[in-house]
Amino acid sequence: MTVAMTERFDEEDDGGEAEVLALATRIVEALLFASAMPLSAEELARSVPAGVDVAQVLEHLIELYAPRGVNLRLVAGGYAFRTAPDLGYLLAAEAEPPRKLSRAALEVLSIIAYHQPVTRAEIEEIRGVATAKGTLDILLEAGWVRLRGRRRSPGRPVTYGTTPGFLDHFGLDRIDDLPGLDELKGSGFIEGRLTKDLSVPIPDDDPDLRADEDPLGDLFTPLDDGEGPPHRADE
Repeated sequence: MTVAMTERFDEEDDGGEAEVLALATRIVEALLFASAMPLSAEELARSVPAGVDVAQVLEHLIELYAPRGVNLRLVAGGYAFRTAPDLGYLLAAEAEPPRKLSRAALEVLSIIAYHQPVTRAEIEEIRGVATAKGTLDILLEAGWVRLRGRRRSPGRPVTYGTTPGFLDHFGLDRIDDLPGLDELKGSGFIEGRLTKDLSVPIPDDDPDLRADEDPLGDLFTPLDDGEGPPHRADE
């Protein structure tokens, strides 16, 4: 932020613009502190005085909190306060133990993230092994994966995609902030059991159904009919 822009928050002018900006800043700050989920600029703009540039307010708050114990960050397409990275160790003892996923669950999650919308059979084809229903249940319960729709194919299998909670948990603003294949292998996020010709497409978590997807409809009908027998079970 430029010096001139900062002064607009701190100095009065004849039109009272500084007072309006100061009020908008307090409103945005309060909304962000009270919200359990990241808030988008559009959501915040609904609550500030008319004519205020909420992007300018957010930029000011980002700079204001940059040296503090909490920072304002852009995550999951919205803004949220998060503990400063260098102070995270202080809260480790109080924080809820992180959810530990099995190797199979990590592989399935990574495939869903990069290949969504994807069916269980398509996940198995990429991995070369069967996917236990419990693996998908764990990801659904964690709030990182959701049921999107049904593929327009025999059996009408369910398609899976990621959620805003997935982005928030992994500190991502958008799905295309995910690392590439080499970075994933280097970090151990995916293992050597994946097929050699695995490619990592540009991920897309657009919530709208694709041309080959129908709405979920009746979830009491079988989810994976027509997808064929498994290759071999998850470990």
